[in-house]
Amino acid sequence: VFIWDMDETLILLKSLLNGTFAQSFNDLKDADKGVQIGRMWENHILNVCDECFFYEQIENNNTPFLDALKQYDDGRDLSDYEFDRDELDDLSLKKIAYRHRAIAHKYEEGLQNIFDKELLRVWDELYDMTDEYTDRWLSSARVLLEQEHVNILVTSGSLIPSLVKCLLFRLDNLIVYSSWEVGKLQCFQWIKERFPNVQFCVIGDGWEEGEAAQAMQWPFVKIDLGPHRFPGLSLRTLGCYLSVVY
Repeated sequence: VFIWDMDETLILLKSLLNGTFAQSFNDLKDADKGVQIGRMWENHILNVCDECFFYEQIENNNTPFLDALKQYDDGRDLSDYEFDRDELDDLSLKKIAYRHRAIAHKYEEGLQNIFDKELLRVWDELYDMTDEYTDRWLSSARVLLEQEHVNILVTSGSLIPSLVKCLLFRLDNLIVYSSWEVGKLQCFQWIKERFPNVQFCVIGDGWEEGEAAQAMQWPFVKIDLGPHRFPGLSLRTLGCYLSVVY
């Protein structure tokens, strides 16, 4: 099981917005173009969050994973449920659970069932532009994920925007945990319970996932804008880290 951090590991956004990605190439890349690309992604993310994933309604109710409120969901048919008229408040756990179920359904179906043809075209063009600017960082990460292993995403961001990022950056159907409130060590412990008796490897760019991996006695591969980056990371490299521990 490979446990991935999201931001600045599988996808790039912050380093585009603040120019550090361009700086890592000794300014051979146009930093202004990177900022422009990052802002376009931000707009897409915010729009999908609010218009399709109820984020404005439930942003104060972050949960570590989509099924966290499943016990409050009575299984009601939501096909004609009026989400905009149910008087949601922060204590309405059943109503929040309904939204999580609807979000899970949309997440599973993908953007093809959310965007119209024009938005799909704009999204494809932005993805390709970003992939070219980052020297195929995005597509090479996807190639690695598509090989036959279990991939789990643990992000320090809140859950709903992270799910939207997965969709927009073509990381479809990854199991996502948000460590926003519980910390990455707790998420790692949940994942170990979910997948007993297997080998784990953590890949990320931050100190927290590194320390959590160390606490779990799992190998940790640090991604950065220097030597350990996409493209270039391979299963063979990850296998070397696994062989040291297992």
